[in-house]
Amino acid sequence: MKQVNIGMIGGGTVGSGVFNALRENSELMAARTGVRLVVKKVAVMAYDERRPYPIDRALMTLNWKDVVEDPEIQIVTELVGGTGIAKTMVLAALEAGKVVVTANKALLSAHGPELFAAAKKAGTNLYYEASVAGGIPIIKTLREALVGNRFERIYGIVNGTCNYILTRMTREGAAFDDVLADAQKLGYAEANPTLDVDGHDAAHKTGILASLAHGFWVDHHDIHVEGIRPLTPLDIRFAQQLGYTIKLLGSVRLAPPAKAAKGKKAKAAGARISVAVSPTLVPQSHVLANVNDVFNAVFVSGFPIGDTLYYGRGAGKDATASAVLSDLADAGLDLAHGTLGRVPAFVPCAKGTVVPFGETSARYYLRLTVVDKPGVVAKVSAILSQAGISLASIVQPEGHEGEAVPLILMTHLASRAAMDKARAAIAKLPAVKGPSLLLPVEDFA
Repeated sequence: MKQVNIGMIGGGTVGSGVFNALRENSELMAARTGVRLVVKKVAVMAYDERRPYPIDRALMTLNWKDVVEDPEIQIVTELVGGTGIAKTMVLAALEAGKVVVTANKALLSAHGPELFAAAKKAGTNLYYEASVAGGIPIIKTLREALVGNRFERIYGIVNGTCNYILTRMTREGAAFDDVLADAQKLGYAEANPTLDVDGHDAAHKTGILASLAHGFWVDHHDIHVEGIRPLTPLDIRFAQQLGYTIKLLGSVRLAPPAKAAKGKKAKAAGARISVAVSPTLVPQSHVLANVNDVFNAVFVSGFPIGDTLYYGRGAGKDATASAVLSDLADAGLDLAHGTLGRVPAFVPCAKGTVVPFGETSARYYLRLTVVDKPGVVAKVSAILSQAGISLASIVQPEGHEGEAVPLILMTHLASRAAMDKARAAIAKLPAVKGPSLLLPVEDFA
């Protein structure tokens, strides 16, 4: 049986989880693949750092270069995270001709093309199944199982922290700050939750999916990102009354060709896609509305496959370990059979552009706080009408004269640019108090 040696960089929560899973399932994997995976070294920050699973002291080193420079190690797993030293480690491993397995979505989002180019130049490969949606094999699915499909729409609930918070807010009517504090106590949210709750983690993952689906690398700066901080129990409640659940949704959609580009010109320009992360009203009847707690799901619509759904745990040491083991098995098989380039890390195979977010269209939920007096709704409606936006419904709770009350407006299809312009004009009305909230409504049509 062919033996392949692994060197790990990172021995904390995720790293020790991968080490433990590999130790527990190594015989099973060897029987299934015909390749025996053996951990030879593990670079750690400290021998005695807190970790959920023990790592043999004889395997540990405090110097990551001991892993990268060991000639007997064929695969390097990077489980450090971040975009600083992790980039140096990964590039060093690739330049040394090592195969690299990483779970680092932030690194791929920021430096993907550079890393893929380095792997190609060195004649090796980079595997990253664990970078998106934890234990859900969505990267392998897009690159292999659905390789014959044209992807029209991809929607993802890909951040477990936000999904947990929104689930609790929906079930209990709790406030964002209270649920966030609980999530931090339970270990679902970091002490500094910005990356998760402001949507950036979901944007890293959504950008990777968009790039794989459409064959050109999506710069993370081109992704429109909104987080869940502004949401209130009131928004959750009104969404429910209107038949929706609010989810932090990453979306990748084909956009129509530019008006000036037709026929051959449009084809030469390549795909135009919209890529965004935003709290979104999802119909309660849709399967994504029922993805709760820390679970993730990715909804893929393509041709000829139609609609498919991929669901599972999106984070944590065990879900990540499952995805890393999948990559290690693939890498081991490719090494054993001399087929490292069988499935390249990323192949730029198409031209394309991410359309400016203002050019996208959707139905919208608009929440205002207004003084409850005659004529206010008429003035708001007039501004929307002047912007070419028609209303589908208006919800105004009963209140007392002179008091500030919420006003909920649901629109028909409108461009984001028109909505933003109208929203800015509405904010200048004397009767409008406090910030408004604008959320897209996704009907999956």
